[in-house]
Amino acid sequence: MPSCAWLLALSMAALTGNFGAVGYERTERNCSATPPYLPSTAVNTTLQLQELRAQMLPMNISAYIIPGTDAHLSEYIAPRDARMAFMTGFTGSAGTAVVTQSKATLWTDSRYWVQAERQLDCNWELEKDVSIRSIAEWLISEVPQGGKIGFDPFLFSLNTQENYALNLESSNRTLKSITVNLVDQVWKDRPQLPPDSLIRLPDRVIQRSWQMKVEHIRSVMKDDPYEPTALLLSALDETAWLFNLRGNDIPYNPFFYSYTLLTMDEIWFFVHHDRVTEDLKLYLNTSCNGPMCVQLKNYDSVLEHLKTYVDQHGVKVWIGTEYTNYALYEIITPQDKLMTSSYSPVLTTKAVKDETEQKILRDAHVRDAVAVIQLLMWLEKFVPEGKETELSAAEYVNKCRSKQKDSRGPSFETISASGPNAALAHYSPTEETNRRLTVDEMYLVDSGGQYLDGTTDITRTVHWGTPTEMQKEAFTRVLMGNIEISQTIFPSGTRGVNMEMLGRRALWQVGLNYGHGTGHGVGNYFGVHEWPVGFQSNNIPFKAGMFTSIEPGYYKENDFGIRIEDIAVTVPAHTKYGHNYLTFDTVSLVPYDRKLIDTSLLTSEQLQWLNKYYNTIRQLVGPELDRQGLREEKDWMLKNTEPFAESGSSATVCSSPLTLIFLAIALLHNII
Repeated sequence: MPSCAWLLALSMAALTGNFGAVGYERTERNCSATPPYLPSTAVNTTLQLQELRAQMLPMNISAYIIPGTDAHLSEYIAPRDARMAFMTGFTGSAGTAVVTQSKATLWTDSRYWVQAERQLDCNWELEKDVSIRSIAEWLISEVPQGGKIGFDPFLFSLNTQENYALNLESSNRTLKSITVNLVDQVWKDRPQLPPDSLIRLPDRVIQRSWQMKVEHIRSVMKDDPYEPTALLLSALDETAWLFNLRGNDIPYNPFFYSYTLLTMDEIWFFVHHDRVTEDLKLYLNTSCNGPMCVQLKNYDSVLEHLKTYVDQHGVKVWIGTEYTNYALYEIITPQDKLMTSSYSPVLTTKAVKDETEQKILRDAHVRDAVAVIQLLMWLEKFVPEGKETELSAAEYVNKCRSKQKDSRGPSFETISASGPNAALAHYSPTEETNRRLTVDEMYLVDSGGQYLDGTTDITRTVHWGTPTEMQKEAFTRVLMGNIEISQTIFPSGTRGVNMEMLGRRALWQVGLNYGHGTGHGVGNYFGVHEWPVGFQSNNIPFKAGMFTSIEPGYYKENDFGIRIEDIAVTVPAHTKYGHNYLTFDTVSLVPYDRKLIDTSLLTSEQLQWLNKYYNTIRQLVGPELDRQGLREEKDWMLKNTEPFAESGSSATVCSSPLTLIFLAIALLHNII
C-alpha cells in the first residue's frame, strides 16, 4: 500500500499535471499546468519555429501551410519528406500544420489525437476538426485582411488548392504559391536520397511486360472520347507498375521518386539518373527514339519538360487529380489542354490483377500465414512467463517473416498493442509507450510483409487469459462483420461503399461501432494501401481480380481494442439464375482466437463459412508447414482450426436475406 506522503504527492501531481515528480510519467502533455508538463516523448520545436518564421518574413506571408505528404501526394513518405514531423514532432501519417508569426497549430484526425498530445510541445495547439474548412476558418481568424498564406504547390493536390481557395475567397486573404519549400531551408540535416539502384522484377512474377502495359494504356487513351495526346503519371506506384520496376526510397513501400509522361509515340521517364543501371537502360530501350523507347529525363526537370510539351499546338494532357500536385497542374494551360479524372487508367488497370499476379499473391499469403502462426504460438507459450512486450512481439513477427522465401521486409510499421494501447487504432509501440504483455489483457497485432510476389496485411486479436463477456461479444460481432462482407454475393460493378455497412451491422445492433475504414486495396510487392480499391465512397466498383482488406473492429477507450483483418480477392460467384456476380475469397490464412468466439451469436451460415475457412487453412498452410519442417506449428494450427459444432446455434443477425435486401435497395436507387 502506498504511503500517505506518496499519495499526497500523487494528488498534487494530479492537480498540476507534473506526474514526473512522483516517479510516474504522465503520457500526455499538460500545457495549462504551472509549470507546463511535457512527457519525454514530446519534441522541442522552438528553434525550427524561430528559423521558419525568419524565412517567412521576406516572403511577405502571414502564415505557412505544411502538409504531411510529398510531391507525389503519397500516404507513406520518405524521411526526407517528413517536413510536418520535423516542424511539429508529431509523426502520425495524417495531418496539416500551419505556422504564423505568433502561433503554431496542428490538425489531425481521431486516430492520432492521443499520439499528438504525447509528441507535441507547448509551442503547438492541437485542432481536432481536420477539414480544410476548419483550417481556413482558423487562418481567417489569425491572418489580417489582405494577408497572404504561403504554400508549396508541389505538396498540394488540385482539389486541396481549390478547397483552400474556395474557403478563403470572400475573406480578403489569398494563397501564395512558393515553389522553394521553406521548411527545407531550415532543415539542416534533412535526410539524403538512399543510394540504392532500381531493380526490375524477375520474369517469374510478371505476366505483362512493360511494353504490353504501354500498349494497353495507349489503347485506353486512343479510345477515350476526349482524345488526350499524353498521360502524366505522378503517383509513385504508377511508374513502378508501368515499367515493372521497384526501388527503396519510401520506407515499407518499394517505390522510387519518378514521373512518366506517355504520349502515343514517346515515353519520357523522369528519375534520378544515377539510380538507373546500364542493364536497366538496356531493359528500357533508352538508346533509341521510337514509340517503345524510354527517354530518361532528370527527375527535377519534369516541370520544365511538361511546360515545353504543353506549349505545343493541339496537345491535351490527361492527369489523375488524386495524385497530381498543383505545381504541375497549374502550368497546363489553357484549360482545353487539360483532361482530368480522379484516377488515371494506370491505377484502374493495376487494380485488377492478372492471373499470374493473383496466383503469386495467394502464394505469398500462404508463406505469410506461417510467420503469423509462428508469432501467435510463440506468444501463447511465453507471455505467461511475463517477459514479452509489445516491442518484442513486433520484432519477433518481423524476424519470422524475414525467413520466408522472397521476403523483402515488413509492409508497414507493426501495430503491436496490448490493453489500452490497442484502443488506439493506429498505435505502434515505442520505448516510451511499450507495455509488457500479460494474460489479463487483450492483445492486437496488425502486421504485414513485402515479398517479391506480393504484399500482405493481417490483423489478429487474442486473449491468453479469461476474457470478459463484453470482450467476447465485441470480438464475435467484429468477426460477424468480417464474415458478412466475406460471404456476400453481389453484382460485378458494385461499389464497396454500398456493402461497407455489412461489416458494422452486428456491432450497431448493440450500440457499438468503429471509427476507421472497413477495407483498402493491396498490391503485388507494392503499397499495402493500394488506392482506388476498397469500401470508401471514392473507391472504384469491384471487378473480378481485385484484392481488398476486410477489417471491422471495435475500440473501448483506455481498455482494449479489437480488429480482425483479412485480405480477400473478388472471384466469380455461381448463382442459380444470374450471371456476372462476384463474391470474396479470403486469402489471409490464420485462425481466429477460439476463446473469444461466442458461437451462440453466430448464424448457421456464419458457422459454415468459418468451418470452411478453417478447412482451407488446413489444406493450404498445412503442406507449407510440412515443407518448412515446422511440426509444432502445424500441431498448433490443427488445434486452432478444429471445426465448430453447427447445430443448435442461435442467431441475432439474419444474414443472407438482409444482405440481399440492402443490395436490392442500392440497385433500385441506382447507387451501385
